[in-house]
Order: sequence, then structure tokens, then C-alpha cells
Amino acid sequence: MDFNELLSVLSFVVYTYDNRPITLLQIIQVPLYIFLAWFIVSRVGKLITSALRKRNVSADAVHLFSRMYLVLSIAILAITSMDILNIPLTAFAFVSGAIAIGVGFGAQNIINNFISGWILMWERPIRIGDFLEVGDARGVVESINTRSTLIRRNDGVHMLVPNSQLLENTVTNWTLIDKNARTFVRVGVAYGSDVMLVQKLLFDVIEERDDILPHPKPTVLFEDFGDSALIFDMVFWVNAVSETDIRRRRSEIRFRIYDLFGKNDIAIAFPQRDIHVDGNLTITNSDRSQ
Repeated sequence: MDFNELLSVLSFVVYTYDNRPITLLQIIQVPLYIFLAWFIVSRVGKLITSALRKRNVSADAVHLFSRMYLVLSIAILAITSMDILNIPLTAFAFVSGAIAIGVGFGAQNIINNFISGWILMWERPIRIGDFLEVGDARGVVESINTRSTLIRRNDGVHMLVPNSQLLENTVTNWTLIDKNARTFVRVGVAYGSDVMLVQKLLFDVIEERDDILPHPKPTVLFEDFGDSALIFDMVFWVNAVSETDIRRRRSEIRFRIYDLFGKNDIAIAFPQRDIHVDGNLTITNSDRSQ
């Protein structure tokens, strides 16, 4: 087959739309164009994303750029493909009407979550890496997608939360402004203990640790006279990214308290009861052996 015959075959009109012929060459051009354009678009997107990360741009800002770049690229590819096929945008007026009817009857939640996802990525009330408390679950945000947000709970389980729930319900963001969190360690000592020495030892534990923030200033509170113990609270702030991190530090502090109290003869109290008997109590030892 010579060039003229090949050109004749490629010029074959497959169908006509609105008096506009669409040839076999145009139909072949579209997938080749989409493949080549998508290859270039994906490579450029990866290069720009890599450059943003090297400039220490926040992860959620990079994520927002990736989503906007993806949507814009798909729109340009779709419009260009229709232009190659000589299909005007008005041809999809009927399809858009059908989609609108579908939204009205059953796609409200999908559209709601989609719009909510863009709001989350644009306004950034929740960012990638934030530590959230959603209902009874706590975890770190790993990704914000167009329909749902992926959260990794403290037990390692991944949880998908619809974006609309994050906007419509109360969500506690522990790291919205910064990663500082207040926590405390409670300890009970036996009655009769030297309370001033207890206070000094607890402050010594605080001063030993570099991960306890100096501002706001840590404090030791004589919290209460308990049923079986004198209750003390160590209140302090730390820089933490998850609840597991806070629990680990509290555990280390408790180990140190136990060690210091043992060296200074401070007894950590435990529940106990004194029994008072009115009258005389007689204890007998009955020998049942014959």
C-alpha cells in the first residue's frame, strides 16, 4: 500500500455529526494524543511536586496543587480531544442535563463529599499530618482525597471518613495551630509523706527532661486529699505528633518518679481500709482432731 492509498484509508469518514465529518485519522489521533499528552503531564507534575517538596512546602499544599493540576490537565485533554474530533461542547448538553437529574435523585452525598474535599484542601482546617479526634477515634491524617479523608488511628488501623462529616460535625484538631499539647501525670503518695519533698522531686523530674516545654511553665499541683493517698498532678506541655507519643513520655516520667520516690523513701499509696471493731473480739482456736 502506497502513501496515497494509506492517506485515502485514513481519510475515510467514519461518521458525521452536525455536518462535520469525523475521519478514521481523527479517531486514531485521539488515543495517541491522550497517551502522549498524559505522559508529558504526569512527568511535569512529578517534577513540580518534587521541586515543591525540596523547598519544604507543606504536604497539604503540595497535595492541593497535585489535585488542581490533575483536574486542570484532564479538562484540557478532554476539550482538546473533542476539538480534534470536531465535536462541540454543546453536544454534551443532554448529558449534562442527565447528570443534573442524577445528582438530584441520588448523588447528593457524592457531590457533597467532593465539594467538602475541595473545601478542606483549600481552607486547610485539616492538614496532612494533623492529629485529629473524630468521635471516639483518634489518629493522624495521611491523605485528603476528593471523597474521603484517610486517617491512621493509634492502633494502626486506617479509617476512611467522608469529607462532609469533617465539616459538619465537631472535630478536635490537636495540631491545628502548632504541635504543642498539654498533659499531666498523677501520682498518689501515702499519708504522712513529706509533701514539700514530693513537690521537689516532681520538679526535678520535669527539669531532667528536655522534651518538656518551658513555656507555658510546668507546675506541680497538690490536687486533693484522697481516700488512701495525697494526690499530686504534674502539669506540663510537650511537642507531640500523636497520642502514642504523649503516652510514651508519660510512661517514661512515671518510671523516673517511681525510681526517685524509692530512693527517697516516699511510698506510693495504694487503696487500704482500717477496720474498727466496737466491743470485745475473741479469737478461738478449735481443735477438731479426735
